[in-house]
Amino acid sequence: MNYGELKNASRDKLMTDVKAVIADAEAYLDASVGQTGAAYTAARKKLEATLNAARTQAAEAGRVAAEKTRAAARATDAYVHEKPWESVAMGVGVGLLLGLLLARR
Repeated sequence: MNYGELKNASRDKLMTDVKAVIADAEAYLDASVGQTGAAYTAARKKLEATLNAARTQAAEAGRVAAEKTRAAARATDAYVHEKPWESVAMGVGVGLLLGLLLARR
């Protein structure tokens, strides 16, 4: 599985989880109207479990994103150290291009 497919799968999973949290929250609200006792407690427990799962997945997604960011920074740093003049040329080229684009406005 490549990075794009993994990213899309993660986004789809996150959307599914968000929809599940919303559905559980709606069920919780429906169960709490005029209800006390077993139905209320069961809906609340299910909502809490879903929220905890969503929090765990969000934390994991944040950890993965942070690790990928660190890896990209390390790769960029290594490239700049290995090829300093090419890096300077790319920086100048990007700066020139941005300058031209901004000057046109």
